[in-house]
Amino acid sequence: MKRSPTKSEPSAQQGAPAPSAREYYERLAAEADAHMDRLEAQEPLKETTLETLLKRRGVTRREFLKMVAVTTAALSLPSIFDLRVARAAELATRLPVIWQELQSCTGNSMALIRNNNPGIDALLLDLISLEYSEVLMAPSGQAAEDVLEAAIERYDGQYIAVFEGSVPVADDGNYLTIGPAGHTGVEIVEHIAQHAAAIVAAGTCAAYGGIPAARPNPTAALGIADFLNTRRINKPVVNLPACPVSSTNVVGTILEYTMFGRLPQLDAFGRPLWAYRDRIHDKCERYAHFDAGEFVEGWNDQEGLKLGLCLFKVGCKGPMAYNNCGVVRYNDAASWPIMAGHGCIGCSEPGFWDELTPFEEPLPGGRRQYRRME
Repeated sequence: MKRSPTKSEPSAQQGAPAPSAREYYERLAAEADAHMDRLEAQEPLKETTLETLLKRRGVTRREFLKMVAVTTAALSLPSIFDLRVARAAELATRLPVIWQELQSCTGNSMALIRNNNPGIDALLLDLISLEYSEVLMAPSGQAAEDVLEAAIERYDGQYIAVFEGSVPVADDGNYLTIGPAGHTGVEIVEHIAQHAAAIVAAGTCAAYGGIPAARPNPTAALGIADFLNTRRINKPVVNLPACPVSSTNVVGTILEYTMFGRLPQLDAFGRPLWAYRDRIHDKCERYAHFDAGEFVEGWNDQEGLKLGLCLFKVGCKGPMAYNNCGVVRYNDAASWPIMAGHGCIGCSEPGFWDELTPFEEPLPGGRRQYRRME
């Protein structure tokens, strides 16, 4: 199986020689420097500084730069960007973010705030100016709505809008109403999106509709990009699918926007290439067992489970799924589903609930058919 085609990978113009990798990254670095110079000229939105935060957390500058190097590698950037990523983290106090819950379980928010790893993820989440988030803010009811309206008005055209959950459009959007005024999810997404600089769809429900959009889809749920297309709202959207999305992918996207003033290069499904370029299967620690034909034969195969054999025969959808969760992992990078002993369910793929179920049964045709797909 080939990886997903891309929308915007670097390429030479027709008839012109392709730039070398060095030339390409030098131009990219100059673009980042120019944008961050403009950003630095703006007043910070928060009094907290990176230096203060590092001291509070007991992180030395050297330790911080090690974190930066790891983050740079996760973004698929060469080492000449290490100091630029560090600078982007320092400038994060200039970036307003509005986080809106929709038809969701709030699992992505929970995964984000439970990241205790003292890395760039945790630091950036303390540095960005999170103007509105129902899960994290103290105000509620009308007071919360007032905060949202004030943020939209103050940072019109400047903020990143992060949406979590799908948009139910059936029954004029009345499957989801929010706040004392009873605004529908449809109205809220339209209002926030129209005034945003860029949009992040956090989690599979926001990216593609997710479980609410599974058949028979009673609420006519849509992902954010599809919904905005129906309303002809033309804003840049990046999809960060997974259940839940890792904090690394959310923070990496925000860092890249801070560096360049634009969203990352995307694949055909609107996902950042640096996070979703590779298949789960190709980065799996059990890959050698797949190659050797060594499989867990069933959930009663205690020996195979103890030996960490490949989970393909018990339904792992790693060969069908693109994500970096096997590299960045979850819970302070401690583990991820396959490492914990359950196969990938392909939750970062469009329509995964309908197309990849039953989750604990192998792909039709077995391993031989998969070999033909490679």
